[in-house]
Amino acid sequence: MKILNTEIKAGQKEVINLNIAKLHTGTSLAVPIIVERGKKDGPCLLLTAGIHGNEINGVEIVRQIITRGFNIPECGTVICIPVINVFGFLNQEREFPDGRDLNRMFPGFKKGSLASRFAYYLINEIAPHIDYCIDYHTGGDMRFNYSQIRIDADCKETLQLAEVFGVKFIKDAETRDKSFRKTLAEMGKKVLLYEGGKSLNLDRTVTMNGINGALRVMNSLGMRDFTEELTQRSALRTEPQVFIKSSSWIRARHSGMFRSQCRIGSFVKKNDVIGTLSDPYGDFEADIKATFDGYVICTNHAPLVNQGDALFHVSKKIIENY
Repeated sequence: MKILNTEIKAGQKEVINLNIAKLHTGTSLAVPIIVERGKKDGPCLLLTAGIHGNEINGVEIVRQIITRGFNIPECGTVICIPVINVFGFLNQEREFPDGRDLNRMFPGFKKGSLASRFAYYLINEIAPHIDYCIDYHTGGDMRFNYSQIRIDADCKETLQLAEVFGVKFIKDAETRDKSFRKTLAEMGKKVLLYEGGKSLNLDRTVTMNGINGALRVMNSLGMRDFTEELTQRSALRTEPQVFIKSSSWIRARHSGMFRSQCRIGSFVKKNDVIGTLSDPYGDFEADIKATFDGYVICTNHAPLVNQGDALFHVSKKIIENY
């Protein structure tokens, strides 16, 4: 295997720096790529996080996988990129310094914008080697996602891997144009997109779910036997899964101070009071009611919201105990 002119032989580890851009000061900013190859042939799994610089919970998941040595396979190869958007990570911002969303720039262009060039090298230097990818994300802004896997359910193998990953919710999510997931899928790669937590926040449960899911996937692919580790982590058994075919947001009918009154991940029924909105002066307080039955898979944690803001993301068409 040869990545960015570096050869990695069976049984070897290499840390390769993707260094294609500089700061305004002329200082180079490298993106470390950690490659671990097993002694035996097998599939290649890519673990990525931080494609949005402020989504740090995914970075913590991949970091722990590396720290604990879970990325060392017996068969095949594991490539870890804990922080793709190092620029945004340094500034605690979602976008690249050029103001672009990296996850809308794929497959990129060698002579394009900074984000476009970065996307180009990821797709042309890393992607051709991989078979599978787990891409870790969090909710944007103040939105907290319950741990979930988003996939294209039309791909049987991807659906099976989502089941193996083991979190409660599997969401059939349409791929966005020029996204990392869509570009990899068009190359024939199988992609699981993990959503959990919110931006600029670390959550232990979200982290644990993300790590355990990766171990289950590697175990299923025959890359390494993680039975003992999963037993120690009490992660062999998973909760009943729910397959979500579609979902919708319940939005604020008024601007004001927002309080959630439902537990994320729980099932709510139409007309259940799930939150309240009020003005700061005590003149009014309005109930927020569920407009249909479903599971709450994301909640807004902002204390102040504007009319029309997304407050609760609720599943619509579902298959229980999938």
